Amino acid sequence: EDPSLAKHFKGHRDAVTSVDFSCTKKQLVSGSMDSCLMIWSMKPQMRAYRFMGHKDAVLCVQFSPSGHLVASGSRDKTVRLWIPSIKGESTVFKAHTATVRSVHFSSDGQSLVTASDDKTIKVWTVHRQKFLFSLSQHINWVRCARFSPDGRLIVSSSDDKTVKLWDKTSRECIHSFCEHGGFVNHVDFHPSGNCIAAGGTDSTVKLWDIRMNRLLQHYQGNSVVNSLSFHPSGNYLVTASSDSTLKILDLLEGRLLYTLHGHQGPATCVAFSRDGDLFASGGSDEQVMVWKTNFDADYGDVVKPQKYGSSVDGTHGTGSEMDCSIHHKKTKTRDSCRTHEQQEEETSLANTLEHIMGQLDVLTQTVSILEQRLTLTEDKLKECLENQQKIIQNKTN
Repeated sequence: EDPSLAKHFKGHRDAVTSVDFSCTKKQLVSGSMDSCLMIWSMKPQMRAYRFMGHKDAVLCVQFSPSGHLVASGSRDKTVRLWIPSIKGESTVFKAHTATVRSVHFSSDGQSLVTASDDKTIKVWTVHRQKFLFSLSQHINWVRCARFSPDGRLIVSSSDDKTVKLWDKTSRECIHSFCEHGGFVNHVDFHPSGNCIAAGGTDSTVKLWDIRMNRLLQHYQGNSVVNSLSFHPSGNYLVTASSDSTLKILDLLEGRLLYTLHGHQGPATCVAFSRDGDLFASGGSDEQVMVWKTNFDADYGDVVKPQKYGSSVDGTHGTGSEMDCSIHHKKTKTRDSCRTHEQQEEETSLANTLEHIMGQLDVLTQTVSILEQRLTLTEDKLKECLENQQKIIQNKTN
């Protein structure tokens, strides 16, 4: 069955720049050039929330892994952390000296990586928004930065036409990929953590094996690639292009699987849900669209690594093995002999821990909001005292 349009949301007043699903798929966040975030409910007849706070275009948004926070980056040089509820409260911190293009949570939700036109990548703690360190070897705007699934690496893409791989512990650039012929708009890790994919203004998508630093696959399109997202199985990749299309690439076969038309004007962003059942896209037409994936019910069911002979335009490809792309959904595990009660108990424990972590997110964010309000109150009191002192001085004089 082909992918199909499930919903579309209207509410933004300018181009949509970024989209992301919450872990439960109950909510979808979008950022826009209209300086707002929108939180859309996937339930029918539920109203959307419009979050206002940024003073300029919002260029990137992402839900935390627990779903209890949303990070946003803006042209106003700040990053905000929001509680995605009806109150829409947020804390703000001056993250960079120029436009913030990218925000991304680590998989444990403890760290945030940001990328900016000031040519740097910065890493922060989430709970206190404390700056940890900067990565600064790019020589032009940094469009995108992402943590690896295990949190040990960071990948970044830039207008200097490079993709850089960084070691988070040593804070050193361990490799630069220079094969792109234009600005590199977007980069992300394969779910296995062994590969990366990047797309840019040269209308290509390139996949590299980061264990051997070699190009695995090369897809030549007809238009600028603005965004891309891996399916959780690792077997598919969806891209958003300036020719208004979304393209789904089959990484196992090394070919273009679908071209989807929906947006009027450039498709600017795209993202799969955490389970891969849905993907969302945004465009310069101010619309957010939600699509049902449909194309493979048994994602990666016992598929062996294979060689590739062609790229999507029919030209000869790299011929390398995509052995990092297989995630079996139906392979037997050593856990199969455990009792149903044990599995239920473990699931319950995991859910409880996730809930506690989520509540901790909200609690620490609330504390940060109160701290900010307290600081503002203190500033106002100081200002009032200074004004009173001036009045007294003027009277005595």
